[in-house]
Amino acid sequence: MRRFLFSLIVRPLVLLVLGMNARHYERLPQEGPCVIVANHNSHLDTLVLMSLFRGKSFDQVRPVAASDYFLKNKFLAWFSTKVMNIIPIERKMTRDIKGLFAPMVDALDDGGIIIVFPEGSRGEAEKLSRYKSGVYYLMRERPDVPIVPVFLHGLGKALPKGSFFFIPIIVDIFIGNPFKFEEDKRAFMDALNTRMDELQQEGHFKEW
Repeated sequence: MRRFLFSLIVRPLVLLVLGMNARHYERLPQEGPCVIVANHNSHLDTLVLMSLFRGKSFDQVRPVAASDYFLKNKFLAWFSTKVMNIIPIERKMTRDIKGLFAPMVDALDDGGIIIVFPEGSRGEAEKLSRYKSGVYYLMRERPDVPIVPVFLHGLGKALPKGSFFFIPIIVDIFIGNPFKFEEDKRAFMDALNTRMDELQQEGHFKEW
């Protein structure tokens, strides 16, 4: 039912509003477990990433999302849990690292393809911020799970933070090569941020 609803309603609406130009699509995982890390400028980010998956691989996709926002009313809670199949997290649980990451680890153990946005909340439109170290602690729990970096460009203009109006635009999606966890925290975070910088530089974008 989830795949049917997304394919019949959500994906066509996303494609109606946005043009999607995915680079290196062959690098996208077709099965889990896997962690996709992406920059975060808009609430459309998750729907665009989910739209890249088809068939059985779509069934494995589990975006990580803040429960205080995505479960705040009945319709949004229904859509988030039944259609998007989010992994809801309590942002106030930052001191309980094990408890915070437990549902994500469970999803990976079930073969999930989870989507995380290590910048935290949505940032300034089309500005790539340094990733926070939460992703390091997640990957430390399952160090053999591959990580796929994805850089999104255009969504910060299509639906900026605080806006309720869509602007039709072509979105560029740059999918990086998968890589593995490194025990050294600084080396891991530097490698992840460097990979995101390299994906961004592939676009040669002009400032808007």
